[in-house]
Amino acid sequence: MTAAGKKTLHVSLVAIPDAMLSTLVSIYDVLNGITLFGSFDETVPDENPFRVEIVAPTQAPIETASGLPVAGQRTIVEIERTDIVIIPSMMVAGGEWVLGRYPELVNWLSAMHNLGALVCSACSGALLLAETGLLDGCEATVHWAYAPTFRRNFPDVRLCAEKALVIAGERQQFVMSGASASWHDLVLYLVARHVGPAAAQAIAKFMLLQWHGDGQAPYAVFVPPMNHVDGVVLDVQHWIVRHFTEAAPVAGMVKRSGLAERSFKRRFKRATGHDPIIYVQHLRVEKAKQLLERTDSPIEEISWNVGYEDPAFFRRLFKRLTGITPGAYRRTFRLPDFVGI
Repeated sequence: MTAAGKKTLHVSLVAIPDAMLSTLVSIYDVLNGITLFGSFDETVPDENPFRVEIVAPTQAPIETASGLPVAGQRTIVEIERTDIVIIPSMMVAGGEWVLGRYPELVNWLSAMHNLGALVCSACSGALLLAETGLLDGCEATVHWAYAPTFRRNFPDVRLCAEKALVIAGERQQFVMSGASASWHDLVLYLVARHVGPAAAQAIAKFMLLQWHGDGQAPYAVFVPPMNHVDGVVLDVQHWIVRHFTEAAPVAGMVKRSGLAERSFKRRFKRATGHDPIIYVQHLRVEKAKQLLERTDSPIEEISWNVGYEDPAFFRRLFKRLTGITPGAYRRTFRLPDFVGI
């Protein structure tokens, strides 16, 4: 038992060949080393409330996606029960999740959930969690770059890729964090939930961990979907990359396609998943983000350069698509002066 009289929680960190070792080890270090922070803040307990171990499908060392091997401390067949399961971020080849690669692990995750475990994922680990079917009908999040493959494979899950942390389920038994460093949010949430908010705050200060309160939207990069077979739409997509600042870009797209306006818009939406005007807005905002990061140009000038004469409209659109204002975006992502570039 911990000093607070609570039972020690067994945490199973899952190691598989797709796992990113950096996330797995970072989560292990923070949760396994909580008592090390106690001498700096009295809110951190003297006894660790978590007993953390790395578990794997096999006994043999696993070469992770990072290229470095890791050995599980126990195999999943040896774990009859656990309190918390954490699937770390994974590197998915080609950005496309392939179902059925880890059937024993999927069954084990379901079994641990049925026995009452809290099941968590960091980043792309949500893809493996979703394969259990446990998330059907629930909200979820995943690294923004894997949102397309997530939606294709798991249409019954309500994906909220703009969120950095999602807690779902009737007993809040699913906890998912978004892209890469949002494992900070996952670990801090687990500490806050099982130890206390003050302890989570103390650990965040000591480790320079942070809550990503603005979500993932500011970090997401718009990648034009071109993995379709509509040649007319593909031609227009290549054309609009060079002409998105024009005064009437959608009219130009329609003209380029040679189709009737209604037919073009229907085909474009079917092929890309976006209405033409939304697609153009994403292209313009993506260019604006680059200018905010790399230049000192005033926001009014950037607005004009990407095709908007009204800076107020541009600011509203930018915040709607990214979650933050252009000024906040520049402060967040601009390289610091000492970089010297």
